[in-house]
Amino acid sequence: MYILYGGDFTRAPLVQWVLGEGNIAYELRKIDILNGEHRSPTFLAINPSGLVPVLITPEGDALYEVAALMLYLADRHQLRELAPQLTDPDRGQFLSAVFHIASDIQSDMKRFHFPHRFSLRSEDNAGIQELAKTLVLSRLNVMNARLAKSGPYVLGNRFSLADFYLSFWVAYLDREAVCERFPSIATLYTLVRSRPSATPYLDETEQMAATYATMMKDKPAGVIT
Repeated sequence: MYILYGGDFTRAPLVQWVLGEGNIAYELRKIDILNGEHRSPTFLAINPSGLVPVLITPEGDALYEVAALMLYLADRHQLRELAPQLTDPDRGQFLSAVFHIASDIQSDMKRFHFPHRFSLRSEDNAGIQELAKTLVLSRLNVMNARLAKSGPYVLGNRFSLADFYLSFWVAYLDREAVCERFPSIATLYTLVRSRPSATPYLDETEQMAATYATMMKDKPAGVIT
């Protein structure tokens, strides 16, 4: 059985969704990142990078980086409805989208939500956030153009985990503003959110986003270490 270390305000729902879609048995162990449990000696012994989520495989390997976890599970368990297989013609476009989300959108979202990690002075946090927001919107503009040309999903009429991955980050933004600005992303988000397997996770993510935004206003110097 797999063991997934996750918890509130983490990207664990992305992995939980794939596990659920594949009907893959796992145990969820919650890590309280608000109280720094991800920096504790116990957790660092599991994952020295201190990153959450972490997936422990049945063989005992500790894996992290959420995009890698999603792809690993989809490939290992042959979840073809979530990820095109190696010889599938759609595989290239699929990987291009997943890694664009991981390396561009996700990385700038980290700067937006954790500006104190990228700043030497607290007074620079707001500027880092604003720059990160600008960059995220520019990345979403690229995705919106792609969806407008060959949507409604990242792979045209074919749903994949790339669509849920993108929707997860839309849920962590000002969704109304994003969807008004990017109509093709709005269509994608509505389609993904209407999937019974995705609805509870996006509900949870929207709630976490609202809660975290409030906490950031109350503690602009940084909520999570």
